[in-house]
Amino acid sequence: MISDILAQLANFIIKIISDSGYFGITFLMALESACIPIPSEVIMPFAGYLVAIKKLSLIWVIIWGAIGNLTGSIIAYWAGAYGGRSFILKYGKYILLKQEELDKAQRFFDKYGNLSIFFSRILPIVRTFISFPAGIAKMSFRKFCFYTFIGSLIWSAILSYIGVFLGENWESIGIYFRRFDWLILILLIVFVVLFLYKKLRKKQR
Repeated sequence: MISDILAQLANFIIKIISDSGYFGITFLMALESACIPIPSEVIMPFAGYLVAIKKLSLIWVIIWGAIGNLTGSIIAYWAGAYGGRSFILKYGKYILLKQEELDKAQRFFDKYGNLSIFFSRILPIVRTFISFPAGIAKMSFRKFCFYTFIGSLIWSAILSYIGVFLGENWESIGIYFRRFDWLILILLIVFVVLFLYKKLRKKQR
């Protein structure tokens, strides 16, 4: 079932880019960074394949891919800044999140935000959702945009070059990225479980 969903999603991505070119790349990459799980591991390699067959320009594929990521990230950032923080303050107690956690998140992004935003751009799953907590933590918007764009530019370039290199076999890269996706997902689940366990132990004491 999951494989069928992924296949349909890949077909949707291919159709959008085939029909609308650079706009399709920008649109899809914006969706991915706006917390909608549209895999850039399909978007950019396919765009790279279109470069290989001379239908698109490599430099513009990379640039528009990064612009799309930045656009979607800004949407997620402001959603976190204006809606996410007040939501957590009001309802966070039901999932063991309080003002204390928001303050910790803000201190983290003040200290490590530049690096975390930059490196998250080349990590599957994390890159899709990092902008929302950055907004909640009120990270410097200027720095957020700068490091998001630079990280996205590098990620777009890597995936596009892979697509160019693999040519008509560009889809084969998805197998390796899906394995990495599962690893990141498992690590995130472990982190959440440990966080909840620690909070419950503290509450019992």
